[in-house]
Amino acid sequence: MKWGNRFLDHPGVVFGTIVLVLLLIAAVFAPYLAPFDPMEQNLLDRRSPPSFKHLLGTDIYGRDMLSRILAGSRCSLLVGWSSVLIGLGIGGACGLIAGYYGGGLDDLIMRFMDLLLVLPGLILAIVIVTALGPNLLNAIIAIGVWFIPNYARLARSSVVSLRQMDFVEAAKAIGCNGFRIVARHILPNALSNLVVYSTLNFGTALLLEAALSFLGLGVQPPNPSWGSMVNEGRSYLQIAPHLVTIPGLVIMLAVIGFNTLGEGLRDILDPRSALK
Repeated sequence: MKWGNRFLDHPGVVFGTIVLVLLLIAAVFAPYLAPFDPMEQNLLDRRSPPSFKHLLGTDIYGRDMLSRILAGSRCSLLVGWSSVLIGLGIGGACGLIAGYYGGGLDDLIMRFMDLLLVLPGLILAIVIVTALGPNLLNAIIAIGVWFIPNYARLARSSVVSLRQMDFVEAAKAIGCNGFRIVARHILPNALSNLVVYSTLNFGTALLLEAALSFLGLGVQPPNPSWGSMVNEGRSYLQIAPHLVTIPGLVIMLAVIGFNTLGEGLRDILDPRSALK
């Protein structure tokens, strides 16, 4: 079966791709799609429920919820991609080095990764953001740091299984140095697992950013963020539930979309699936 058909026939990949495309459209064209200025306040119209004027209602300051959710998609995509790239770049490189060279260097790198894994992700992120100061950049760094050991372990396991393969031995026989072997022969074969894991981590990054913003450690007011919108509306849950439920549903949809996309890619890229 052709690759294109396998992608189209997998409902998880299709659903996840649709969610990703919608998020990209919302982020890129947010200034043009937003019906109002996301920063514009109207205290006479605060906490209004969804209506024809404000399709998703207004927040505690009378700002249009739809406009702020569209603007917040930029923050979510920035956090997701940036933190995943930090984890993939640093963790993947450490895992490749540890797995290929082994020995004492392997032990040193992986014991350091084990130290990072001692704390749960949210606790580690809170510690880092508290130390560096609450803002978007530090939230990205904190989430990316938590991803590093996971990528390192995945990359190392892939390299350990590949370094004894015939094509690696052939590259050594013709005089290729270690860097060339890792970059040209091992990394391309380990990349599919890393890409799939990155897609799954994107949803995790959205949740962690939302949690940090909810705690006041992520995006700072008045800049819009899905997590900060939930935080602002939680005190008004009984009288204006849309303040919490709408951004919460957007977060849930985005996370489910990226998780199903990642699981679908894992199924498709699994060599055993080609035999089915």
